[in-house]
Amino acid sequence: MYTNKVKRILFIIAIPIAIIVVLLITSGEKDEDEAERKVDVNDQPIDPSLASSTEQEKGVTSSIYVDIKGEVKNPGVYEMDAEERVIDAIETAGGFTNNANESLVNLAQKVHDEMVIDVLPVGDNGTPALTNRQHTDTSKIRINQATVEEIEALNGIGPAKAEAIVQYRDEKGHFQQIEDLLEVSGIGEKTLESLEDDIQVP
Repeated sequence: MYTNKVKRILFIIAIPIAIIVVLLITSGEKDEDEAERKVDVNDQPIDPSLASSTEQEKGVTSSIYVDIKGEVKNPGVYEMDAEERVIDAIETAGGFTNNANESLVNLAQKVHDEMVIDVLPVGDNGTPALTNRQHTDTSKIRINQATVEEIEALNGIGPAKAEAIVQYRDEKGHFQQIEDLLEVSGIGEKTLESLEDDIQVP
């Protein structure tokens, strides 16, 4: 009787111990599986084509070419970024010479592809310093290069609208089509119609 009683006690004690051991083993296996899954996810190789595409997107810059001539120290054609301005172009060309008529140059204007910056000498006020070699209608004003004064002189445009157009152009970039002017505060369909025969875009 004593032996059987001892066996029953031992059996009763062994059951919870066995359960605890099984739980510990199962928990350990789950932890290992989760760790392996984390390693698998973190160690997945990056698709080279995706990485290359991302790098290309980051590295994409709007490269343009600007012809800088006249009264600058190093005239020539320079590759520039579309976000740069005339002052950057002048600096790229070494700066003005001592004989440059700087008052004719709008240093704050953004550069654009195929732009010609012709810095005139002192005493020569005959032509503007900024020109474009593309085919243009000389009777029309190029809205992307025009000054506030030139825009203000257009039919239906006053000082406020002229300032708004130049501000929009400086902040958003060049107008790509005449309809883009509708994005400018104060410019509506009627104003746009009155401008169509007087301006050129781009």
